[in-house]
Amino acid sequence: MARGRKKAVRKTTAKKRAARKPAVAPTAAQNKAAKAVDKAASSVKAVEAKVAAANKKLAAARKKATSTKTAAAKKAVVTARGAVAKHKAALATAKASARDAKKMVQAAGVEAKAAAAAAAAKEAVAAYEAQLASKAEGDLKKALAAYEEKWKKSRAKKDAAKVKAKAKKADTKAKAAAKKAGAKLKALAKPTATKKKATRRKTTAKKRVTRRKNAKKA
Repeated sequence: MARGRKKAVRKTTAKKRAARKPAVAPTAAQNKAAKAVDKAASSVKAVEAKVAAANKKLAAARKKATSTKTAAAKKAVVTARGAVAKHKAALATAKASARDAKKMVQAAGVEAKAAAAAAAAKEAVAAYEAQLASKAEGDLKKALAAYEEKWKKSRAKKDAAKVKAKAKKADTKAKAAAKKAGAKLKALAKPTATKKKATRRKTTAKKRVTRRKNAKKA
């Protein structure tokens, strides 16, 4: 029972959706063809009425000619026959015009469907183009994000290598500076030792001079 109800609801919804579709406005050619059909139908009716009236006159003329058998009555029959033939020919022409008008309606309908199909195809292409443009924008953002991440990783790796090389150079430079400073410190320390030696030499020289002087006195 529940399944049956669901199907009924779906059918009703589908009918409502079908009913909601906007009516397509008739084209100028369709309007023109419809007017031609109406005009031809009116013309057929009018000529049919004339044919019916002419047949009545013919029947009346025949009846009168049968009863009176005069030349005038017989002539009236011939005239009535001519009128009937004339109106029947006009009716045939009117019916042909009506058929042509109906063909015009069909042709206009075919053209309208073709134009609607072309417009729908154009709209579908435009919608697809817009969809692709929107998708391309999203794909571009993803691609840019992926490229940015890849670029950052590559740049970080290169920068790390540069920092490492810079640190190595700085360390080498610092070690060279330290070595140079050590050498300078040693150099600064050497003059003190030289002064001590010079003082000793002076003391020794003085002692020698004193000894010489004492030797001369003796």
